[in-house]
Amino acid sequence: MGIAIVECDAVLCDMDGTLVDSTAIVERHWTRWATRHGIDAAAILAVSHGRPTIDTLRIVAPHLATVEEAARIDAEEARDTDGLRPVEGARELLASLSPTEWAVVTSADRKLAITRLTAAGLPVPGVLVTVEDIPRGKPDPAAYLRAAQRLSVRPEQSVVLEDTPVGVQAGRGAGATVIGVTTTFPALDDCAYCIADLRAMRAHRSAAAGITLHIRVRER
Repeated sequence: MGIAIVECDAVLCDMDGTLVDSTAIVERHWTRWATRHGIDAAAILAVSHGRPTIDTLRIVAPHLATVEEAARIDAEEARDTDGLRPVEGARELLASLSPTEWAVVTSADRKLAITRLTAAGLPVPGVLVTVEDIPRGKPDPAAYLRAAQRLSVRPEQSVVLEDTPVGVQAGRGAGATVIGVTTTFPALDDCAYCIADLRAMRAHRSAAAGITLHIRVRER
């Protein structure tokens, strides 16, 4: 193991798979929905992670891709917290940052995001960017650009934590340093570093340097 040092002004966190382990819930509801509509569940799960629900519907079932159907799916997921828990190290990482130094950037809607963060015992941040706040979801960088703007930091001075390829693409498109969290996918390309979970990261703060992240990485 080695230690990588990354300095930044803000940490922009994806939610599902990055801060909150909700994989069982997501897969349970998409599988039920797929069965109900006679669609291959595996095809849905191959593209759904990290995307807004409406965008997933547009890919796998354009004839069912309505705002109402997406809202129905999200509402069903919001009522289900069975098996929900924080990703290892999430509580400790967030506790080490001040409220003005981090944000959550998610493809979920606001109600679902608040439900999951609360159920996992994690704080709801002052800056919470959800699918309602942006014109285009991930992999478009709009959500990360909006979060940086609301925190009054430059995107290129931010670190993005992501667990999906579309999220990584969004973070890179915003100009941020992207750290991949391999909780959902066993490998993520185009990240500065990859970690198994958030126990591998510690944040240290100073008036001079802002946030300094110490990241345990495997030697190549």
